[in-house]
Amino acid sequence: MQLDLLKYETEGNIATITFNDPEALNAMSAKMLSSLDIALTAAAHPDSGIRCVILTGAGRGFCAGANVARMDGGQDGAQDKSQDKSQDSGSSSNTKNDAGAGLERVYHPLLRQLRNMPCPIVSAVNGPCAGVGMSFALMGDMVVANKSAFFLQAFRRIGLVPDGGSTYILPRLIGLARTKELALMGERLPAEKALEWGLINRVVEDDALMDTARALAEELAKGPMSLGLIRNLLWDSVDATYEEQLNNERWAQQKAGWSSDFVEGVTAFNEKREADFKGK
Repeated sequence: MQLDLLKYETEGNIATITFNDPEALNAMSAKMLSSLDIALTAAAHPDSGIRCVILTGAGRGFCAGANVARMDGGQDGAQDKSQDKSQDSGSSSNTKNDAGAGLERVYHPLLRQLRNMPCPIVSAVNGPCAGVGMSFALMGDMVVANKSAFFLQAFRRIGLVPDGGSTYILPRLIGLARTKELALMGERLPAEKALEWGLINRVVEDDALMDTARALAEELAKGPMSLGLIRNLLWDSVDATYEEQLNNERWAQQKAGWSSDFVEGVTAFNEKREADFKGK
């Protein structure tokens, strides 16, 4: 697997995906995003055996957001250039950058991949976690940060709006008032305050981050295939009506009930032993 600015490592049934451009604080560029697509596709493949994914960053930061220095309409695919031509003959054309085109073409498909992963995701947030990097971190089902970590909606600093689905997920996680504070003020949110607000799950000492993330991943990877169904049910619940969610649960329960893990779970319960789930 050929990857640029990204590491994909597997140990047992756990895959660790690491943003790997530490000199740029792992700011996202075209090469990194293309590699992320490859890595997520590999982890999600039914034959991969992967039952949990850890998402983290190399060096002293998780991700500084999009690589603004490469927003040139070509190198990182963050913008497309289009021309608005006047209907008046002889008028000059105006060239405008479409800062949203790259979202639709590159970022949104990756965010959907994370949303639809068939297994749980643990985000291990080290240091700065800004912009769209924050959006990627919050796709984790368990988000663990070290004490040096901070979260930042930095878009206002360059005259853009929050993206990466942050205007969707943040109000649902921390409420509208706190989301407005993050987005409009553009101030750093320290890890411990993020925990207090309910944005993340745990805060640990800096040197304990990866051990904690690994322990969580190992616990999740031992779980039944229904964990993937659970994470998707919870995503669905955010917008579903009560009746729609009852139907969602009905169909998810059908899939879970057909699994060999369900048989093993019931058998282990009756035999008063710990279940040995296979994720199938």
